[in-house]
Amino acid sequence: MDNTDQSKQAANGHDSTERPKKKKKFKFRMPGAFAILFILTVVAVIATWVIPAGAYSKLSYEPGAQELKIENPHKEIKKVPATQKELDKMGVKIQIEQFKSGAINKPVSIPDTYERLDQNPAGPGEITNAMVEGTIEAVDIMVFIFVLGGLIGVVSASGSFESGLLALTKKTKGHEFMLIFMVAVLMVLGGTLCGIEEEAVAFYPILVPIFIAMGYDSIVCVGAIFLASSVGTTFSTINPFSVVIASNAAGITFTEGLYWRVAGCIVGAIFVIGYLYWYSQRIKKNPKLSYSYEDRKSFEKQWSVMGKDAHADNFSWRKKIILILFVIPFPLMVWGVMTQGWWFPVMASMFLAVTIIIMFIAGTGKNGLGEKGTVDAFVNGASSLVGVSLIIGLARGINLVMNEGLISDTILHFSSTLVQHVSGPIFIIIILFIFFFLGFIVPSSSGLAVLAMPIFAPLADTVGIPRFVMVTAYQFGQYAMLFLAPTGLVMATLQMLDMKYSHWFRFVWPVVVFVLVFGGAMLITQVLVYS
Repeated sequence: MDNTDQSKQAANGHDSTERPKKKKKFKFRMPGAFAILFILTVVAVIATWVIPAGAYSKLSYEPGAQELKIENPHKEIKKVPATQKELDKMGVKIQIEQFKSGAINKPVSIPDTYERLDQNPAGPGEITNAMVEGTIEAVDIMVFIFVLGGLIGVVSASGSFESGLLALTKKTKGHEFMLIFMVAVLMVLGGTLCGIEEEAVAFYPILVPIFIAMGYDSIVCVGAIFLASSVGTTFSTINPFSVVIASNAAGITFTEGLYWRVAGCIVGAIFVIGYLYWYSQRIKKNPKLSYSYEDRKSFEKQWSVMGKDAHADNFSWRKKIILILFVIPFPLMVWGVMTQGWWFPVMASMFLAVTIIIMFIAGTGKNGLGEKGTVDAFVNGASSLVGVSLIIGLARGINLVMNEGLISDTILHFSSTLVQHVSGPIFIIIILFIFFFLGFIVPSSSGLAVLAMPIFAPLADTVGIPRFVMVTAYQFGQYAMLFLAPTGLVMATLQMLDMKYSHWFRFVWPVVVFVLVFGGAMLITQVLVYS
């Protein structure tokens, strides 16, 4: 064969010495938190052009005048005396005392008042406007997060974190999971009793460095804090922001169905702790099995405090006092939320007061940081959480677009029509998935309760099911979605720990399936027992 023939064969791909080139496989890369929320904002704007506009009349209580204010879909306002008789006329099966006591302090949907309205589509300008307005609306949470970041920065700069961790890891060697177990139990209790969710971000700075020092990954950190508290909230027993307000809006007392919820919470706690044990033991044996293994270095660089203090072994009185002061606000915050009705402005003020004391201790005396050092540490710590704060605001902007576009109530009305001619177990399962879907549209537990319960609770009467079963379906459905929904707290949590959504989804989907399957089975059992 001459050279010409060889050249022709090579050109035709027949050269035996030439290795075929491997085709590069396309690998889908999940967008980051900001990109996901931007895309969802655009989708919400488009939805206002496609979904018909409509609204329910809304009912609220004015304490000063002791009157009920009724605002119809056309924004016309009517006021009537705040009496049970007036509520009965409107078909609102809620005791008037619930309004007067402040147990229900948000506008409630009035049944059978839905009206179609002229379309109110959002323009392109609403994409950025919603982002700004949502951020403004979330300013109370943002200030709290900034103060928390500043506190972290000062304590970290003082070297107290590393010294304390060295002492702790020596004492817990061989029993590392016990800490995860205790944290998860406390978070489940916090969720079921007082609905700790947004407040859970306060626990990452104190616990994440400990988990890292014990050899765990970012998944375990989010699982022990966010996932455990969310499971507790899913199976709320006396949580005032979920089951209590939903029961009030449904016209029943929150004690109805309490034993069912307690049993469900116990099963949920066993499941989530068992799941965390399986995963943590798995990555202990082989760290490469971590779902977030590819990001481990950046995660540890962000959160690990080991190696940052040249005098870590010198666990001085100053560092011990700083750590004690650092820990004190966290149980105090839980107490304030549960018993004193604290919200983010009060919590931010309390954390700031403790931060100022720590700044004084860390900045003065021999080897102190000095005034400039402590202020710089505070500013740097606060600036590190800017992204987390903005995520919360952007998520709220999506809901603002849907509300201003008058499509949220349309979705609610359409959902209620799906079950009007269905009964028995099929009815309650459809309700479960309706609330699962609505959890994406309205990620606020109290917000969805006052909007949906007055509409859906009467449907339970038509099929002979106790209303507390409807409240339970609301809890299971909405929170199964909130493990996943970018419109909820998930994105802020992932942004805080710099975790990819795809990694989180891989870990959490079995929990979502558990809630839907176990929750569905419990709901069917309740229907069969009480119908």
